[in-house]
Amino acid sequence: KGYEYVLEPSPIPLPLEKPQQTRVLQVSCGRAHSLVLTDSEGVFTMGNNSYGQCGRKVVEDEIYSESHLIHQLKEFDSRVVQVVCGQDHSLFRTKKGTVYACGWGADGQTGLGHYNITSVPTKLQGDIAGVNITQVSSCGDCCLAVSDEGDVFGWGNSEYLQLASVTESTQVNVPRHLPFKIGKVKEAACGGTGNIVLTEEGNVFVWGYGILGKGPNLTETAVPEMIPPSLFGWSEFSPDTRVAHVRCGLSQFAALTSK
Repeated sequence: KGYEYVLEPSPIPLPLEKPQQTRVLQVSCGRAHSLVLTDSEGVFTMGNNSYGQCGRKVVEDEIYSESHLIHQLKEFDSRVVQVVCGQDHSLFRTKKGTVYACGWGADGQTGLGHYNITSVPTKLQGDIAGVNITQVSSCGDCCLAVSDEGDVFGWGNSEYLQLASVTESTQVNVPRHLPFKIGKVKEAACGGTGNIVLTEEGNVFVWGYGILGKGPNLTETAVPEMIPPSLFGWSEFSPDTRVAHVRCGLSQFAALTSK
């Protein structure tokens, strides 16, 4: 029997072939599903699969609450090195730099050229075809990807100007290159209504809608705006203080500095 809710951290027994050797590398959680990446036994999925976000066939009237079902995924072109949950979709990045997706696609967030649900992880094409993707990000229904050359790509929901630099459409179902003139991007984070990127120079740019981090006068922009480095601790007395990583929640941003 399962639990309606859990009040404290509890172990989850993964169906591992070699439980003593296999290690968990990463965990990502969506609205009601989770992905677990291991070092040698692929990806495990669990939780709500109403839209195929767990990478298995959708079963009509399946009851997900209190479910113990854990599904293993292995069918990728190479080893998966990153897993990302959106609200109801899943992204997988492989060692070869390709991206796969499954789940809810009504806003184009699977990036597969349609707006249907997808229950099998499928390789994305569009502007990232043949591109070595080094990072993917999603939190709500918009997605961003960064290439080894520092380019940024996006797809999914654009109701809040997330992808307005390349289209007026509010739903984008294939990856599009976002031609920002901000230098090479090192890392990107995709929130519910706003996005944030970190450049190789250590500068942070934000765009979209909401509280974007530049005060009350900036609540909406389709063009990335740089947040003053001084807000992260940089000054002439502390010239080495730079942002090292950026993250997003549905309605918040976070930055970790080199200090």
